[in-house]
Amino acid sequence: MPGTILIVDDDPTLVHALGQFFEKEGYRALTSPDGVDALKQVEAHHPDLIILDIQMPRLHGYSFLFELRKIDGNQDIPVIVLTSFVEMGGMFQAEGVKEFLVKPCTPQLLLEKVKKYI
Repeated sequence: MPGTILIVDDDPTLVHALGQFFEKEGYRALTSPDGVDALKQVEAHHPDLIILDIQMPRLHGYSFLFELRKIDGNQDIPVIVLTSFVEMGGMFQAEGVKEFLVKPCTPQLLLEKVKKYI
């Protein structure tokens, strides 16, 4: 199996579609509706890559990234931000995000980016 991807987004339709897409491509897809749950998923499953939305309930993407980097052993997990907030790209890239993609984004483009890091 190529690796485990954690998809963090509060849009259940998008999460489901991306999860199925990546599983068909041979990846293990984990999903999370918010940053708080995503931190638990990271600790339990240690994904190889995270696809992260910004605007989410309970813990938004920027705070999630900050908390993720504080947990030993998780500083090097590649993160791809997938969001509709175009203006935040520079801020996230300054925090070490590998890719910043704007919704809508084709699954093929996202797969291409994932393959660069897994």
